[in-house]
Amino acid sequence: MAIPNVERPKPALHGPTVPVCTSCGKPIRPYERATHFLCPNCGKAEIWRCEHCRRIGNPYKCPVCGFEGP
Repeated sequence: MAIPNVERPKPALHGPTVPVCTSCGKPIRPYERATHFLCPNCGKAEIWRCEHCRRIGNPYKCPVCGFEGP
């Protein structure tokens, strides 16, 4: 009795992605007081801002339309 060869999907090697601050590029920790919102200009890109960049007013740039905000 032959065992049928069943093609199985390959397992994912990485877990869920960690959000990254759009301003400074650092990963955002789960307990950090960060925020995320859609680009106010085009509404297509999700902007993430870490607590530090929000506090000091570090500017961000939308990767889709190039809009720059405080």
